[in-house]
Order: sequence, then C-alpha cells, then structure tokens
Amino acid sequence: MNFKFNEIRVLETAFNNGAWNMALDEVLLNSVNDVPVLRLYGWKPAAVSIGYFQSMKEEVDVEKCKSMDIDVVRRITGGGAVLHDSELTYSFITRKYPQNIMESYQLICDAVIVCLNKLGFDAEFVPLNDIVIDGRKVSGNAQTRKNGSLLQHGTILLDVDAEKMFTVLNVPSEKMRDKLVNDVRERVMGLKRPFNEVAKTLKEAFCEKFDSQPIIDKLTKDEDYNVRKLVKLKYATHEWNWKR
Repeated sequence: MNFKFNEIRVLETAFNNGAWNMALDEVLLNSVNDVPVLRLYGWKPAAVSIGYFQSMKEEVDVEKCKSMDIDVVRRITGGGAVLHDSELTYSFITRKYPQNIMESYQLICDAVIVCLNKLGFDAEFVPLNDIVIDGRKVSGNAQTRKNGSLLQHGTILLDVDAEKMFTVLNVPSEKMRDKLVNDVRERVMGLKRPFNEVAKTLKEAFCEKFDSQPIIDKLTKDEDYNVRKLVKLKYATHEWNWKR
C-alpha cells in the first residue's frame, strides 16, 4: 500500500509514568494536523495498561502491582492487558489512513517491520495487529479513531519476563499460571537490543516507509499543559481506570 507524507513530526518523550504516557497520546490524537506524528517512548515505572473495554478488577492484580511499584492505567484503545516493562513503545497519529481497519494496521505495522528487518530480523505481519519473528510475537498493536484522526500505538519487546507478567495479571488458577508462563516463553520474544538502537532504527524506518523527512520536535507549551490537565482529570483517576 503506497502512502506518502512529505514530513513526519518525531517526538522522543523518553520514560514516563502510565498516566502521562496515555494522556499525551490522547492530546496528540486531538491536535494532529496534516503532518503525522511518530512518538517513541518508554515507561518508568513499569506499568500495566488495560484495553478500553476491559475491567481493571478482572484483569490486574492491583495490590501486587502496588507492592512491585508498577503503575496501572486504562488505554483509549482496545485490546488486552499489557505489562510495559522492557520495551520500546511507539505511537503513530495521522489524519491520512486507509478506512479499512486491517489495511490501516498493516500499513503502519509495515514501518515497524522495516525497522525489524533493518535490525537483521525476518519479521512479518500477522492479522489483525501482531508482528512476529520466526512465528514468535514481538510486537502487539492497538488503534482508535476520533474526529477523522487515527492513533495506533504498539510495543516492540526488547525482553520478556513471563513470570513477572503473570504475577501482575490475574489468571484463573496457579495451574493455569504455569501454563501461561510456558506459552509466553514459547510464543513471545524480545529483540535483546538496546532501546536507543531500536528507536533510531524505527525513526529511519517510518521515514523510509512513507518517503518522508523527519521533523525532530518537542512538546509545545499547550501540549504540555493539556497533558498535565488530562492526567489530573482522567488518566490518574479512579473513575477512568476502574470504569468497568
């Protein structure tokens, strides 16, 4: 699929907590113009995010998260609960995209695949929204659309700690926990590459995929203000995170 952007605004926002990370994604979704935005970021402290339609109570052992200094937050995108620990997360926000959901996932995931291939891996897209290497998942992705704009954010795993993952996610039984841990070890992988190396390559890959020039940028004062406001009014609140 051939999509071209003359420029891509690139924001590298380093490591922040879950509420701040999700608030910024929503601020960018609401303010993006004809220049798409590629945001690269990490999570500090580690966090569990749940999909918009999920229940925090059902999906996450919140007390265990507290004891391990792990944030919890609800996303505005769908999908399952994710432990964000050793990974690079990206967001791509654009007003120009295929209306077909699978085509839009594939279009943006293609840029991630270009990145992984440049790093020496043989990656492929698996519908609806995963990227795998040798059959093992290395990237999961989720989308939402609002007022003509699309936000896709996704993880690129650098390492996987299956024990930690199923310590903070609720599972039906200890027997099931062992099975899930073993399944993840077999079916999920991390790149074992430094964050900065993957971030640099991902920037290059998006520009290559969309034949674009990067605009290396920082948050505006208005964006920073709106993020702080949205953290306070939404993403750090019990009403939002425990709404289901």
